[in-house]
Amino acid sequence: MKKKLAATVALIGALLVGSVQAFEPFVVKDIRVEGIQRVEAGTIFSYLPVKVGERFSEDKASQAIKSLFATGFFKDVRIEVENDVIIVLVDERPAISQIDFVGTKEFEKDALKKGLKEVGLAESRIFDRALLERAEQELKRQYLAKGLYGVQITTTVTPLERNRVGVNFNVVEGEAAKIRQISIIGNKVFKEKELLELFTLTTPGWMTWYSKSDQYSKQKLSADIEALRSFYLNRGYLDFSIDSTQVSITPDKKDIYITLSITEGEKYTISDVKLAGTMVVPEADLQPLLKLKAGDTFSRDSVTATTKALSDRLGNEGYAFANVNAAPEVDKVKREVAFTFFVDPGRRVYVRKINFAGNARTRDEVLRREMRQMEGAWYDGAAINRSKVRLDRLGYFEDVAIETPAVPGSTDQVDANFTVKERATGNLMLGAGFSSAEKVILSASIAQQNLFGTGNAMTLQMNTGRINRTIALSFTNPYWTVDGVSIGWDVYQRNVDPTSLSVATYKSSSIGAGVRFGYPIAEDDRINFGLAIDQTKIDVFDTSPAPYISFVNNFGDTARSLVATAGWARDRRDSFLYPTSGVYQRASLEVATPVLDLRYVRGSYQHQHWFPFGGGHALMLNGDIGYAHGYDGKELPFYKNFYAGGIGSVRGYQQSTLGPRYIDANNYTRSLGGNRRAVANVEYYFPMPGQGKDKSMRLSLFTDAGYVWGADDKVQASDLRYSAGLAFSWSSPVGPLKFSLGQALKKEDGDRTQKFQFQLGTVF
Repeated sequence: MKKKLAATVALIGALLVGSVQAFEPFVVKDIRVEGIQRVEAGTIFSYLPVKVGERFSEDKASQAIKSLFATGFFKDVRIEVENDVIIVLVDERPAISQIDFVGTKEFEKDALKKGLKEVGLAESRIFDRALLERAEQELKRQYLAKGLYGVQITTTVTPLERNRVGVNFNVVEGEAAKIRQISIIGNKVFKEKELLELFTLTTPGWMTWYSKSDQYSKQKLSADIEALRSFYLNRGYLDFSIDSTQVSITPDKKDIYITLSITEGEKYTISDVKLAGTMVVPEADLQPLLKLKAGDTFSRDSVTATTKALSDRLGNEGYAFANVNAAPEVDKVKREVAFTFFVDPGRRVYVRKINFAGNARTRDEVLRREMRQMEGAWYDGAAINRSKVRLDRLGYFEDVAIETPAVPGSTDQVDANFTVKERATGNLMLGAGFSSAEKVILSASIAQQNLFGTGNAMTLQMNTGRINRTIALSFTNPYWTVDGVSIGWDVYQRNVDPTSLSVATYKSSSIGAGVRFGYPIAEDDRINFGLAIDQTKIDVFDTSPAPYISFVNNFGDTARSLVATAGWARDRRDSFLYPTSGVYQRASLEVATPVLDLRYVRGSYQHQHWFPFGGGHALMLNGDIGYAHGYDGKELPFYKNFYAGGIGSVRGYQQSTLGPRYIDANNYTRSLGGNRRAVANVEYYFPMPGQGKDKSMRLSLFTDAGYVWGADDKVQASDLRYSAGLAFSWSSPVGPLKFSLGQALKKEDGDRTQKFQFQLGTVF
């Protein structure tokens, strides 16, 4: 007999009124599903509390409908029973086929879709009206955070074939509300103008169209309030408070007025500073770390710096979880405050494992050999930080992050996890050109600073042309030994043949090879030694410059040299690619030994100092001097001269054009270089606006000075050339790129200036 229950009525009644029309339980012979389009039948079966061969009852029927509705996949669910067969009839909700935006200028569409996905509205997901309303509110919230209070959002849902819908957001953004006034009430000690300079929020100005600092943001206002609070607390005003914050907007939603009411209080001084707690480190070693002393004006930053210094010192001794608390004792009558720093070192811990992540190309051993923290040793915060700095200096990574989580189930162990973000370390430069003199010119340079992930460096440079032909190969192994002794070698052949020009000045052919060694003498110091042999053949003509002719007369047309080199370098910068602090020094000496033809000494010294200002801002001071001279009655070969001008020395002047010159037969001024050089640079670096955490691009404002003097010239400060301008540097995937827009500030007769200059890749 056909046993068809009014299951729909009965079970809906169970859900709505809490009762079900009674039916006798039965053993299920089969289960069928009808109405599905996208949802798999197996998904529905998984939510049913009964299987074929099991007994089906009223309670299980009610449970089944509740479970299926809870999935959110269906608008309607019905269950019918026919001859002990359960029939599940469903009406699916439509799926979202596409989401589109019209009129959105303030945000990228992909960013908006990402934000809506977080609230559950995304393409291919089930459409839900409630989620659509939440999505509208989220979208409006994002616009309000940008100060666009007049935004209007209209949502359209369009039915599509195969039970799908398209969701369209039509946005009228309107004009952003501007901050017309920021007022501070209650200040007596400091002027309002001085306090407002602390704020990132401003009233409209000539640059606010770009910075958008005149657009209200709750987050920015909170940051500004904290900056104001820090300003007072760092100047002794311990009782400073912000009594109220009022933000009002005009009825037309175009103008915003911000008013802060403050109480400055009185200035406090430090009466006493003490240490207390468990002194696992001698108190005499901790006392110098105190950044405040009796008689000083109270400063919150000094308290914070002292707490950090004490914690770091304990961390260097293995107490990774040391806790230092500053307890103040305030005397409001005398306007004094005494501090007691309570030291709780906790348990001493050691590092179980050092783990690396993110190094898909670079071998673990390359990273591990830079570690100054050892596995199985006591935790040393300074050693871990030095390890991070050494990884940064390699130049292989855009970012290095450290985590030291506690080992689960252990009270005295941590792991040191280094996560790196690799950057492209290869540099491929290809070039082709055409000139009437040289016809087709091809050039190529291939450099890999991290060859096959081994940390070794190799460079192959080639240039083909009728005038210049070069092939050079270099290799460096920075860890020839486990102690960090490096080895490298260079081989090259260079031919210069300008005879195809209207004036044939000279011809030269050079071939040479050399070997280099480096040895670490301290954590940040290295010395290096090298030995190279070179043979240069030069042909000169009547039209050649006098220094070239003099060189051939003294050494013959073929000059051989055995050159010994020595150098010292100290690198204490925080990063090789993007330094913001630290010092870099380099000294080098090159001597042509008396074994062969040439006799000369060539030395240079560079000192570079970086001063950080936070947020990627930094000031760089650089000085570079050089001196060279022949000995034993021999003169300095002209191709060992120093040059100045262009990127790397004095920008705004053409490359290598400063210093002594001569006029060729074509009445063209050519640079000869000199045996003495001085260059100085002052450069302020700051990140590119809008690049976020990406540090690969930086802008800078610079001032350069420098010059080159010949052997017969008197070194005078009045000879120096000056320039200033704006520069852009980018550590691109194909190599470092530098661009500068410089203005020569001192131009003498014969100087060749060049405002725009660029350098692509690294010249080896």
